[in-house]
Amino acid sequence: MATATHPIPELQDIARNVAPARRAAAIRQISELFVQGAELFGADHIALFDGILLGLLPQTEVAARAELAERLATLAKAPPRLVGELARADQIAVAGPVLRASPLIGESLLVELARSRGQDHLLAISERQMVSAAVTDLVIRRGDRDVVRRLAGNAGAQFSEAGYGGLLKRATDDGMLAIAVGQREDLSASQLNDLLATSVELVRRRLFSQATPARRAAIAQAMTTLSERNARPVIRRDFTAAQHTVVVLHRAGQLDESALFGFAKAYQYEEAIAALAAMARIPVAMTEGLFTGPRIDSILVLGKSLDLAWPTVRALVVLRLGPNRVPAETDIENARLNFQRLVPVTAQRMLAFWRSRHRA
Repeated sequence: MATATHPIPELQDIARNVAPARRAAAIRQISELFVQGAELFGADHIALFDGILLGLLPQTEVAARAELAERLATLAKAPPRLVGELARADQIAVAGPVLRASPLIGESLLVELARSRGQDHLLAISERQMVSAAVTDLVIRRGDRDVVRRLAGNAGAQFSEAGYGGLLKRATDDGMLAIAVGQREDLSASQLNDLLATSVELVRRRLFSQATPARRAAIAQAMTTLSERNARPVIRRDFTAAQHTVVVLHRAGQLDESALFGFAKAYQYEEAIAALAAMARIPVAMTEGLFTGPRIDSILVLGKSLDLAWPTVRALVVLRLGPNRVPAETDIENARLNFQRLVPVTAQRMLAFWRSRHRA
């Protein structure tokens, strides 16, 4: 294809003399002219358009800049500095089109924006046809639930070992994310095993039903491995001494949230479970089953039903992990948000159900 080498008549004069009120119209006309000849323009002409449109961009209304971004988003020969400026815009209507589709946005700019921009920008980045592991690491770390779900469902996204570790942690409390991650073709067998081990049965069934035939075979194998692992003998704890301690506290009128918090902070597992069971008026065995389940939802429900403060519930969540494990800040923050969203009446109904199931 021939390259245009002739000058563009009076283009610079038009841009230089345009009145502020006419900036939007000028941007539209000049960008249309560029799009029409983009394939024929050489580097000098592209640089000329780049400088002119960049000069017109400031103080132009958002709608005009958003229209410009839509027009240039998919062009491989778009003005590069202009595309970068549009991608850095605070308004997602301007930045979104180029963040999602422009082939001119390199990894370094995506990393810069993934570190500094909000959830709308992260969502646009997660929808790109290809997203490198360096970028997905940041999106997983900073993105909210909708962003990470979209990223996990993007077949063109690449993940590092750390990135996949972050996805698996977040999938523990997010069934939709677990299904999206489980359907990825690049998920290793060990990662699939870890995912299924922390997923509830409903999520496992949905993942299996929605998977491709090839993935179904892998899921079936992982489920077999998981069943064999769960069939191994379970170490039983002796709560006798702990229950005696709790009875003494109860008789002294000191069995309260402060005592429970102290047990949890000191990693006194048996005492914390016995105290929680007594305060909730359910058996120790049932309390431990709720406490050690694959999800932390039951701990949050118990805490909300007993009107415990978040620091106490947080201590219980950390106790569940054990003294030698440090919880991820993302996991703790997600737990805090879920605890805040819980309605006390709903939590109390759940506790009443557990009590009735024990009586039955």
